[in-house]
Amino acid sequence: MSFPRLLYPDAAAWFATPKKRLGLFGMSGLGKTHVSNQLRAHGDWFHYSVDYRIGTRYMGELISDEFKRQAMQVPHLRELLMSDSIRIESNITFNNLAPLSQYLGKPGDPDRGGLPMEEYRKRQAQHDAAERAAMLDVPRFVDRAEEIYGYPHFVCDFSGSFCEVVDPDDPQDEILTTLAKTMLLVWIEGSEAHAEELVRRFNRAPKPMCYRPAFTESCWQDFLCDHKATAGEVDPDAFVRFAYRRAMAARQPAYAAIADNWGVKVTAEEVAAADSPEAFEALIGRALERG
Repeated sequence: MSFPRLLYPDAAAWFATPKKRLGLFGMSGLGKTHVSNQLRAHGDWFHYSVDYRIGTRYMGELISDEFKRQAMQVPHLRELLMSDSIRIESNITFNNLAPLSQYLGKPGDPDRGGLPMEEYRKRQAQHDAAERAAMLDVPRFVDRAEEIYGYPHFVCDFSGSFCEVVDPDDPQDEILTTLAKTMLLVWIEGSEAHAEELVRRFNRAPKPMCYRPAFTESCWQDFLCDHKATAGEVDPDAFVRFAYRRAMAARQPAYAAIADNWGVKVTAEEVAAADSPEAFEALIGRALERG
């Protein structure tokens, strides 16, 4: 069984279409959101952020409820909440996903902000379901963007964990099949130098991330063994740093398989050099020519 044909089979089709639709994927920090913001600022591109959709439509109530649980532990805030005198909710934006990260949390020592592993697994599963749903919403938002707001072009900014919820080697994968019919999937590939810089950034400010359950379990057991620690002794930041470097290596071949079977590839250097919507559109044309 073969993989679906690309929405734009060649550069000529891409440049000729009056409706350009792209899905950008790759590791966080390589330019997906930057390019999406650049295109949106041009005026005729609708920007759909999978992370924003996850944190508002699908996990917004979970996040707000967690904030309320924390507030209920403070007597003054508890009184105000119980009398409906205050309202607590997250304020997620395309460029600030901190409430979602804070909710996902990190496993380990509760005195250092860690979550019990069972709670961490539960929240990972919630994100997994939310990410799948947010990606299957894309075709509807493509239609909404055009029919309601009049946007001819559409760019989707995928989560870094995109590759965790699809099987790029399955021609019948529900999510990839749905997306491939709707847009051109574009992998922004980083170099080894980019990978090292991303690791340095992450080490300075480690944040929660989402992985496949098997990957999480493998990392957790290996960390406990390597550090001769019990679950309650784990430094949450140390664990997510440990998992992040492994994830960098694990995700690269998954991203490559998505690009090979379902889309095209551009490099982070090429994206950085494309300093206008026109330059980025030309870059997509070259990627299609390369095949």
